[in-house]
Amino acid sequence: MLKQRRDAAERLATRLFATEKAVDEAICRMADLTGYMPTARTDAKLSAVFGQEAISQAAATLSALVRARGQLVATHNRLAETRDQIGLQAMAMGSDDMKPPVQAKAQNEDIVRLVDDAA
Repeated sequence: MLKQRRDAAERLATRLFATEKAVDEAICRMADLTGYMPTARTDAKLSAVFGQEAISQAAATLSALVRARGQLVATHNRLAETRDQIGLQAMAMGSDDMKPPVQAKAQNEDIVRLVDDAA
């Protein structure tokens, strides 16, 4: 039964890490898009009044992605608790770039604060 649990946990971890990577990539792409919008407006020699609503929407989307990332981190932490509850404490399931929970939480809060300030 332990082997079945370990196998299931490994398959779950693979999906979790892929999702975390995809959300991080989406944040990076959205930040790039949002950051480029004022440059595109300037390059097109348009007044600052053009595209403001689009920039606001993009910033809101970025903020939503960052909040979603926070929820995913919470999911990761809950899954780690579950892993321990089912007797797989010795199983290291972190990716290569995992941060200690306290540091990761502080970084997430900093990112959310930064995005909220920008919006």
